[in-house]
Amino acid sequence: MSSDKAQEEHPLREAIIEAIRTVRDPEIPVNIWELGLIYEIRIDDGGNVHIDMTLTTPNCPVAELIPQQVEQAVASVDGVAHVSVDIVWEPEWTPDMMSEAAKLDLDFTGKFDPKKFAPKTNLTIGRKSTDAD
Repeated sequence: MSSDKAQEEHPLREAIIEAIRTVRDPEIPVNIWELGLIYEIRIDDGGNVHIDMTLTTPNCPVAELIPQQVEQAVASVDGVAHVSVDIVWEPEWTPDMMSEAAKLDLDFTGKFDPKKFAPKTNLTIGRKSTDAD
């Protein structure tokens, strides 16, 4: 199966996508499918699956973990013989690649609140002014 149409209609495709939806970026509360990080899924007649994916940034702290999680999730699908995952950087990922559901979940519809993604810490850097100043 090499044509795009054949790939779209492959009987394993939906189960593979559902498996991918179980993988989340630990810093963004949305699965990687909805984030638009999966660029291509190729399935051959022997059940071998090749996935091209990207990350939100080349400096992603979990750059090694997420592809491994994708590989493990897809390998658990009945009928999948072998999985390979490649990280690609082109095209560069942008928030426009997210599904509408992900944009709504993250409030990227013009009301994005960066505080939602701020580190959760009580540490304050700097100095408070005091009456003695």
